[in-house]
Amino acid sequence: MATQDFSGKVAMVTGGGSGMGRSTALAFAAAGARTVVVDLSEESARATVDLIKEQGGEAIALRCDVTRSEDLKAALEETVATYGRLDVAFNNAGLEHGLIATAEISDAEFDRIVNVSLKGVFLSMKHQIPLMLANGGGAIVNNSSAAGLVGFKGQAAYTAAKHGMVGLTKSAALDYAPENVRINAICPGIVDTPMMDRVTGGTSDGRAAVITMEPIGRMGRPEEISATVLWLCSDAASFVVGHALSVDGGMTTGHFGER
Repeated sequence: MATQDFSGKVAMVTGGGSGMGRSTALAFAAAGARTVVVDLSEESARATVDLIKEQGGEAIALRCDVTRSEDLKAALEETVATYGRLDVAFNNAGLEHGLIATAEISDAEFDRIVNVSLKGVFLSMKHQIPLMLANGGGAIVNNSSAAGLVGFKGQAAYTAAKHGMVGLTKSAALDYAPENVRINAICPGIVDTPMMDRVTGGTSDGRAAVITMEPIGRMGRPEEISATVLWLCSDAASFVVGHALSVDGGMTTGHFGER
């Protein structure tokens, strides 16, 4: 059941083909938004759109590489051509890497992670913000991570990108708050998604190991993340600007407790 009303609004979700992106695209559509599902995999984006349409929502699927400015520009031009505007965005596209000590990360691997998880968010906002300004305002949520707030052993590239995203969010928020574009970030903990399956190897032992970092004693659900995104994009959060909101089951509160 929708908890926020986005009727008449147009929402864009990057990385909308799976996990938190898919859940959020479904939630926006259920709340009345016409939803633009963007993903590097057009097939995955179309699968999300099919789910939205099965539930009576309106959406389009667009293939887009968020590291390419021309791809994002084209996706937003298609958004405006189809729906006439852009009101809210969840910049969710990102990548993980395996456990690698800092000095062992290749130049190419570092660039791969940062280009998607940090540059991709910059480029997304670069092209989203002017459309929102043209409509008198809007809201953007960037998907950082608990790794945007604390360090993780073996995750230097990922952690650098996610920390950078928090700083990018805060600075962009100050640039556009006077013009009614609110920009915030979320910092999820361990969430039960396909990405987490890759991290854990999809095994019960692997899942149990990461859950030990969660004081709440379980993984988060994608729907818990999407509910937070919709709240931040709604008028109920109209005084929330430039914030990096932990949605992590308490993981960063005690910095993983005693280890």
